[in-house]
Parts: sequence; C-alpha cells; structure tokens
Amino acid sequence: MLASRPKMLSEVIKSMVEHQPDMEVVGEVLDPIELLMSTKMLSVDVVIIAPLEITGEPRICAHLLEKNPFLKIIVLSTESEAGFLYQSDAPVIQINDPTEQAVFDAIRYSFRK
Repeated sequence: MLASRPKMLSEVIKSMVEHQPDMEVVGEVLDPIELLMSTKMLSVDVVIIAPLEITGEPRICAHLLEKNPFLKIIVLSTESEAGFLYQSDAPVIQINDPTEQAVFDAIRYSFRK
C-alpha cells in the first residue's frame, strides 16, 4: 500500500515496487483515515509512506501498528536522506541510504525474522 504525495513521487515508488518479483501494489491512499481502513480491509503487509516529516515516531505508525500488529511500515523522511522501518514489538530500523535496493532489502529482512 502506498501513501505518498505528490502524485509523481507515488508513481515512481509504484514503478519500483512493480519491478520487484515478490511484491505488488494493492492500493494507494492519501488520507490517514483511509489508510487506516484500507490496511485492515485489504490485508496489507507493507505500507510505504513518503514523504513525511519525522519528529519522533509518526502517530500514524502507532495507529497502524495498533490495529495491524504484523504490518511493516516504511517511512521516507523529508527532513533527512533516511528511511525508517516500523514494526510492532521491534526497534525502529533506520535505513541511512534509502536507495531502492536498501528499502526493499529492509522489507524482505523484516519478514525473515
């Protein structure tokens, strides 16, 4: 599930995901309420949120993980060139160089645990 603005960024991320043989985009949302409802309704495994200002853990992550404890959330920051992987009952993993490969490797690694 993608939750990103502007539309051009969403299209770039969508294209990157669609080139992964083991991943697919099941939906795109912009509204936080719609994101909360869609993740539950569509049995989403991963949400990519971009861009987002990060000052501590984004509240949307806490809400999503409370309702979907097996969800993985990738947040691409507007404040730094970093990405973050949020999961229930696990420390936040910082992706210091959020290249396409690094982001998808972090997602895959989180499912192996």
